[in-house]
Amino acid sequence: MKKIFTLLVFTAITQLSYAQRYLEPIFSDVTVIENEIYAANSTVLLLPQIGGVAKVPLFTDIYMPVGDTETNRPLVMVFHTGNFLPPMLNQQIAGHNKDSSVVFICTELAKRGYVAAAVTYRSGWNPAATDQPTRALGLIQAAYRGMQDGRAAARYFRLTAAAAGNPYGIDPNKITAWGNGTGGYLVLGLAGLSDYGEIVQTTNGPGKFLLDLDMDGTPETPMVVPAYHGDINGVVETIAPDGAFGIPGGDTTNFAFHTQMSSDIQMSVNIGGALGDISWFNDITIPTITVQSAFDQFAPYDDDVLVVPTTGDAIVRVQGGKQIGMKQEELGNNQIWKDANFTDPITMKAKANSAIAGHPYYEGLFPIVKPRNSLGFDEGVVINWWNPTDIAAGIGIPGVPSPFDGVPLNMAPHPSDSTITYHTQGMFLNEGMSAAKSKANIDTIMQYVLPRMFLALDLEVSSTTNIDAAEIGLSIAPNPSMGTVRIQTKGIEFQAVRVFDLQGKMVSNASNLSTTSFDLERNGIPNGMYIVQLQLENGISTQKLIFN
Repeated sequence: MKKIFTLLVFTAITQLSYAQRYLEPIFSDVTVIENEIYAANSTVLLLPQIGGVAKVPLFTDIYMPVGDTETNRPLVMVFHTGNFLPPMLNQQIAGHNKDSSVVFICTELAKRGYVAAAVTYRSGWNPAATDQPTRALGLIQAAYRGMQDGRAAARYFRLTAAAAGNPYGIDPNKITAWGNGTGGYLVLGLAGLSDYGEIVQTTNGPGKFLLDLDMDGTPETPMVVPAYHGDINGVVETIAPDGAFGIPGGDTTNFAFHTQMSSDIQMSVNIGGALGDISWFNDITIPTITVQSAFDQFAPYDDDVLVVPTTGDAIVRVQGGKQIGMKQEELGNNQIWKDANFTDPITMKAKANSAIAGHPYYEGLFPIVKPRNSLGFDEGVVINWWNPTDIAAGIGIPGVPSPFDGVPLNMAPHPSDSTITYHTQGMFLNEGMSAAKSKANIDTIMQYVLPRMFLALDLEVSSTTNIDAAEIGLSIAPNPSMGTVRIQTKGIEFQAVRVFDLQGKMVSNASNLSTTSFDLERNGIPNGMYIVQLQLENGISTQKLIFN
């Protein structure tokens, strides 16, 4: 028995000696396959110009680490912001899969060993409609099309793995959907919306996606109807039976792609978005992370009415980070992260910010708390930057001339005020805009997200240098211990301390360190033997620890 136990411990140490992949950059170069077509579907963006829907290709850029020998890697699909409209037409600089934030996030994920896909999706609605029901109608239909596209993208990647030789080297059972801004609304829908009936049976508020067409004071007509808009997965080709919803009868509104594959994702990451209705989250909802400003003035952090950022007009009542975190806690959907007892500085910051926001810490929710800028604005989660002299991207409608063609951002007049430019307006919510500012925010987000993604996807570890504990003078005392443990080396700095049980499950994680000594708090870890792993600059070192 003793020999078998020793072998189990040795095996655990050997496996865990490879754990920094997926958590820190281990590749220096990334290759990008641009403009791969994953599907094609009908857009309403051209409806005012051509009087009908038009079929358009949907693209993705695929980021992969150079020199990686792993061929079964987790995939992260990253969805851009943009208010479901193209750049400039949405009165913003951002809004496509080549946004600075999307490129940087995908690159950083690939450097850590992931495959990242920057995914486009259909846009088109009228945020300037004069009445609230019409604005709500346009937004829910735009979000519905976006969810159909997100699920089509998941099916596309699974199809490449199953029937095309897996050219991107993905694990089709480990797919995460990551959304920035508006993309956050999309991925929360992917995470939560599992049945069409959930759209018409909302709770906060009731019936908010219904129209009162007969004007009797009781809304009765759904804003989304599968016969006109397709099913929630987009796997049934749909032809509009008549001219309802402004779409000519006979137009194909949904083309079905890759229907033999699953649309499922295994985890979602929402950066700055909100949920169409909190009732969409139930006991089958996947683990979900939300990073949002606790005082966001556009996307509600709690339960409130979403407004159009540029006009201030009300659209529809939605639920943000606080409600999502509370619901996931109630349902136990993020329990895997609670069990890990994260004690790293970023988690401690999330806990402190939760207290400032006036609520308990909900695992999987990172509230951003920062002072308002000099103009009095809460900036939200700032992750985009741009070159002020870059040429404006136009309004993104094929065949429609753009007043911005050839005009730099710092000269293109903004529609909200012709005396200011797009560049100036962009800095209202991004004061002192710079790449360094946004990259620092993304780095903080990564430090919160990646250890949790590692657990939720049940990722396997992969090779790096194992450094003997004696070589760095690693000591753990007391050992065995009933509580706090002092971990230190003889002058060798380490960047992270992780604790794993003998089945390879991470039970504690402290990262973003730069120290030679660290006090590990037990925080409820059960009695038993564990493996303590130190992340060093040139490898990792491990040692046994017993709690009793």
